[in-house]
Amino acid sequence: MSAAPEDASVHRALGLSDEEYQQIHNLLGRHPNHLELAMYSVMWSEHCSYKSSKVHLKRLPTEAPWVLVGPGENAGVIDVGDGIAVAIRIESHNHPSAIEPYQGAATGVGGILRDIFTMGARPIAVMDPLRFGPLDDPRSRWIAEGVISGVSGYGNSVGVPTVGGEIVFDETYKGNPLVNVLAMGVLPSERLVLGQASGTGNLAILLGAATGRDGIGGVSVLASAGFDENSEDTDKRPSVQVGDPFEEKRLLEACLELLEEGLVSGIQDLGGAGITCATSETASRGGAGMDVDVSAIHSREEGMEPFELMTSESQERMLAIVEPQHLERVLQISAQWEITASVIGRVTGNGQLRVLDGFEGEVLAELPASTLHDDAPEYNRPMSPPGDLAARRLSDASQGPVNCVEDLLALVCDPSWVYSQYDHQLFLNTVVGPGNDGTLLRLRHPSTGEETGRGLALSTDGNHRWCYVDPRQGTQMVVAEAVMNIACVGADPLAVVNCLNFGNPEHPEVMWQLSEAVDGMSEACIAFNAPVVGGNVSLYNETNSVDIAPTPVIGVLGMHPNLTEPPPGIGLPADSLLLVLGQEPGSDVSMGGSRWAWEVGGCKDGVLPEFNLHEAVRTASFVADSVQKQKLKAVHDIGEGGLAVALAEMAISSGIGAKLNNCDNHISMFNESGGRVLVAVENGDLDDFLETAVAKGVAAKVIGQTGGLSLEFGPTVEISLDDLIAASQNELPEALGQGTVSA
Repeated sequence: MSAAPEDASVHRALGLSDEEYQQIHNLLGRHPNHLELAMYSVMWSEHCSYKSSKVHLKRLPTEAPWVLVGPGENAGVIDVGDGIAVAIRIESHNHPSAIEPYQGAATGVGGILRDIFTMGARPIAVMDPLRFGPLDDPRSRWIAEGVISGVSGYGNSVGVPTVGGEIVFDETYKGNPLVNVLAMGVLPSERLVLGQASGTGNLAILLGAATGRDGIGGVSVLASAGFDENSEDTDKRPSVQVGDPFEEKRLLEACLELLEEGLVSGIQDLGGAGITCATSETASRGGAGMDVDVSAIHSREEGMEPFELMTSESQERMLAIVEPQHLERVLQISAQWEITASVIGRVTGNGQLRVLDGFEGEVLAELPASTLHDDAPEYNRPMSPPGDLAARRLSDASQGPVNCVEDLLALVCDPSWVYSQYDHQLFLNTVVGPGNDGTLLRLRHPSTGEETGRGLALSTDGNHRWCYVDPRQGTQMVVAEAVMNIACVGADPLAVVNCLNFGNPEHPEVMWQLSEAVDGMSEACIAFNAPVVGGNVSLYNETNSVDIAPTPVIGVLGMHPNLTEPPPGIGLPADSLLLVLGQEPGSDVSMGGSRWAWEVGGCKDGVLPEFNLHEAVRTASFVADSVQKQKLKAVHDIGEGGLAVALAEMAISSGIGAKLNNCDNHISMFNESGGRVLVAVENGDLDDFLETAVAKGVAAKVIGQTGGLSLEFGPTVEISLDDLIAASQNELPEALGQGTVSA
């Protein structure tokens, strides 16, 4: 075996602390050599090991009778009946996208798709919650353009529709964008395969693209440090992976064919930490070991060192565990789809991961496979609330210059330019696409293509303003909003995935935010009976040592049980009554955490409005049931921007206005009390609808009537639809997509 390094302090350059180096020494009973140290450094990074968050994530609810696979695998998997399972996953590619926006976003899409088809599922949908610095910042616009192009270029080319997401511009993300990507796929339940290696003598086959120097260290390094705007991080640019969607498409089809024929006993995508991660995790999960021949790894660059081959995060690669008698057929299918297949490993029974130069050659590294992740450090980092939290909560967020007409015009923004870049009708499954509350897809049987008469609903939501003011209640409200969004398309929740985007975990305030958010999420998921089946933690989101506002992003998967008619949508009908469902805010409701307070009033502090989680559960269930029974003419969740922005979006969508009763003050218009929905019902249906709401324990209040060509919030506030449409539609196209933005 190669000699141990003379200078043991090299571990610091690889991001390992002195204590972590000592832990490695204790596990091995000797000093690690350079290759072993590189392998530990990527596997014990924040991105791969969750060493700062594991202790908190254990508090999340993860089990239910319909959960087939929970956290810890490549994707969560849900049993939805009829022999069909659904795989879902969300990931972040924040730091790579800050450096190379196009490739960072593109490879984020590629990685999340591999997480899905690794489970045996065909990906059928992508969503992209995106957050950037302010639109008046040139670099933020450059990043936004590149990210949107990357999502579009990869998703459209590989043939998976991007069916929804979010786009947010705020000062907190200047220099550190958040690029979160969710993917969902369907599979026959019997095709489910896990990322495990078992069976001594079975082969580990590397499928797909050649390994290069792009992505060495990749997300595992980038996700463990913040950014310094002055350096522009030019030294980190080689760490960003380069994607090839056409290679991904071939790899996807080849892997699904291998799984369909039962040729693979275990399979794992190569994401963070590359071959090191795939070989160690499959071996450890299967209670096995593995010998890896680095000389057999197909590469596209000459003279790559073993540590480069083992830690590169080059894209479009999979590791399949195959019995020797199936090798010939695996190679045939790989050749048919024009992908390269190389036997790079053999499963052993000794629990050791050995890296060799030729199967009979020199042993370059040898270590217990489980130590790379099962024995990774687990930190209970110090945490404490901000020292000025009590003072911040005394602030009155309702103060500021008030002009309700101008304020509403400033808060409406139509994101359709963004999602016009994406193909959201691939597979012709999309019943409700971008621009509505939740996405709704037809559920077809993955084997026959036949419609089941049911629908799958998806939503992604986050709100950094709520979570900055109160991370616990704010996260509860985010979960409730995500569930309310799928309720608006007639679906009940089945499962949650999460992307926890936070600042530097070495700051006690950040760990307090994370812990509070996890508890808020846990409480909300228990209340909605929606277990957490997977997720991602992205830490060190900071620029110049300034942490981003806490941004937990929630993805919800739900089921529409009887999809005979499309949901009503957000467009207002003529001559109908408008009602608000859900918790009714009082006259003294807090404006803390609202868009109005942050963007108009200039106050980021205060307290959140009172929020009744269990009332939100009842409201969501009632809304979903009402949509399923076609009782509503229009429906829209009340979220960011409050009642005024929700109503404006409904009016813009339909070209029909409305007249409300005495809502003509900024608190009534813009407060963001959670768990509320704005609906339209026919005049003749009102009594029955209210009676049903009372029976279900749901508050319902008539607030106005639809019709006309303006929005009247009361005698003092009236806005024409023409002005609303102009204000909403011009901002993003004028700021983005003109080809004039530079870094």
